[in-house]
Amino acid sequence: MELPDGPAPAVARPSSLADLGWSAFFADQRRPDEADLVPMRVAKVHRTRMAGLGADGPAKLVLPPLADTGAFAVGDWVLVEPATRALARRLDRRTVLARHTEGSTVPQLAAANVDTLFIVTSHNADFNPDRLERYLAMANEGGVDPVILLTKADGAADAAECERRAAALQRGLPVLTLDPRSPDAAGRLAPWCGAGRTVALVGSSGVGKSTLVNTLVGAGDAPPQLTGAIRERDAKGRHTTTARSLHRIAAGGWVIDTPGMRTLNIGDAAFGLDTLFAEIVELAPACRFSDCTHLHEPGCAVRAAVADGRLDADRVARWRRLTEENRANTPAATGPRGNRVPAGRPRRR
Repeated sequence: MELPDGPAPAVARPSSLADLGWSAFFADQRRPDEADLVPMRVAKVHRTRMAGLGADGPAKLVLPPLADTGAFAVGDWVLVEPATRALARRLDRRTVLARHTEGSTVPQLAAANVDTLFIVTSHNADFNPDRLERYLAMANEGGVDPVILLTKADGAADAAECERRAAALQRGLPVLTLDPRSPDAAGRLAPWCGAGRTVALVGSSGVGKSTLVNTLVGAGDAPPQLTGAIRERDAKGRHTTTARSLHRIAAGGWVIDTPGMRTLNIGDAAFGLDTLFAEIVELAPACRFSDCTHLHEPGCAVRAAVADGRLDADRVARWRRLTEENRANTPAATGPRGNRVPAGRPRRR
C-alpha cells in the first residue's frame, strides 16, 4: 500500500520538536551548512513514499531519485529542505529495532529511536518463552528497554504463574497483565509514555497489539487500527496491522505499531543475548576450560548450576540454540591483513 496523492495523512501535530522526541543527540549531528534544513521525524514508510512529521505538522517527503525506502524506519529523524520537503539526509539513530529474515543478510528495520518496546503476548497458548526471548534479544541489541505485557488473563488457569515465568526471562524485566480494551491500560502504561517518549509494540497476531494502540491513541486525531479476533483452538490470530506508522498517544508521547512477525531470526545480536542470558554468561568464566561448550566438559560451572537447581535446563538449552543461530547468521568481520574476526563478540556501547 502506498501513500495516496494529495495532502499528507492527518497526524496529530506536536507542540515542539522536543515533544516529538528531538534531543541534543540529534541536534549535535547537524553540520553548520545544514542550519537551514528542517528536522522531521519519519511517520510512515511505504514502498516508494514516506511521510514525515515536524513542528509544523505532517508532510509528504520528496525522496531523491532511486531512493531506497527500506533504508529508513518509522521513528527516524531526517533533515529536509523547508520549501520543497526534499529529503537531504537521515541522522544517526539513538536506538533501532531490526530483525533478521531467513535468506537475507540485510536486517529488516522495524522502528528507530524507540525508548521502550512493549512485547505483547497472551496468557493462553501464545505464551512462548523462546519467542519472547527473541524479542528481548532484539530490544537489548538495539538499546531499547523491553516491557512484557500479558493479555487475555480471563482465560488463564494461573495468571500469576505466567507473570512469574515472564519475569524470569531477564533480570529486572517489567511484566504487566492488562486488558488492552480497558481505558485503565493507558494509565498503567503512562510511566513509559510521557511527552517526547516513543514506544513500539511487537507480538504475535491476535494478542491485542492494535487494540492497545487504539487505547493509547484514544478517540482523538489518528484513525484507529483494525483489530482481529484470535482463534481459541490454537491461540493464533490474523495480521491486522500491515504497515508501520507513528501515532500520538493521547496522554503524551508516541507509539509505533508493527505488523505481527511470523518469524524472528537472531543474527548479529551477541550483546543482546549476553544481556538476556546474563546469569549463564556470568558463570562461564568459572568453567575449567575457557572454550567450554557447557555440554560435556568436566569442571563446567554452567552444568553444575543446572545440576543443583540454580539454572533451568530448558533455559540453558534455549540459550545454546539462540547462540548457535546468532553465530550462523552473523557475518564474520575482516580484520587487519584480511584475518577473520570471530562472530559473536559483544559490541562496545
